[in-house]
Amino acid sequence: MSGGRRRTGQRVGGALLALVLLTGCGGGGGAGAASDAAPSTAPGVGVVTTAADGVQEITLQTQDDYVFLPAAFTVDPGTVRLTVVNVAEEMTHNLEFDEGQGPEPIDAGISLLAPGEEKTIEFTVTEPGVHPFTCTFHTQLGQVGTMTVRG
Repeated sequence: MSGGRRRTGQRVGGALLALVLLTGCGGGGGAGAASDAAPSTAPGVGVVTTAADGVQEITLQTQDDYVFLPAAFTVDPGTVRLTVVNVAEEMTHNLEFDEGQGPEPIDAGISLLAPGEEKTIEFTVTEPGVHPFTCTFHTQLGQVGTMTVRG
């Protein structure tokens, strides 16, 4: 009987150790991830710059949640080079401009962005106004954003 109790105690101890280890690992990517989102954002994310070729460039970031960082940005009329970096460890995302929702159609989009991937699209905008975009995988969870073109 004491051997059975020892094995049961070892199983319970092992289960508790596993729980503690999993909780410790989860702390860095779970509740802590939301509070660490700003420090873990790559330098330059969300900043519109002008490249040597005159194209406006901006980088957005996605991660293991349902947001774009930033969720809104503003550009001037002209050519835009938009890069999306997926720093997620598990979640796949995409970025599509909402058809018929902006002042002009934007046919460019990123259909699939796996964890750790980065993709760039280039397009031209001429009409001032708000162009909504979304991760179509997570629209119902609120992963949406807007690009505003100045007038």
